[in-house]
Amino acid sequence: MNTTNTKETSDRIAHLAAVVLRRPSALYLEKELAGSALAQHHTSKQTSAVIGSLAAKVLADHLTCLEAKELAGSVLSQVRHLHGQAPAR
Repeated sequence: MNTTNTKETSDRIAHLAAVVLRRPSALYLEKELAGSALAQHHTSKQTSAVIGSLAAKVLADHLTCLEAKELAGSVLSQVRHLHGQAPAR
């Protein structure tokens, strides 16, 4: 059984995600995070474990740009957790 996570992407993060998705030079992982963040804007969708794992890696990498870290933080805060299990690392 999944626990309910009522968080959703803010308007500011949704705007950042849209900018990243339109940027031709954006890295694939930035676009993955942006797509996930945008998909969660004004919806009840939650971050999958796969994207949550990617977001955690982005946050741990000191070379990642600030925009990617902002997107990663947003999607990580919305990760879907299985009841009784710790979040994926």
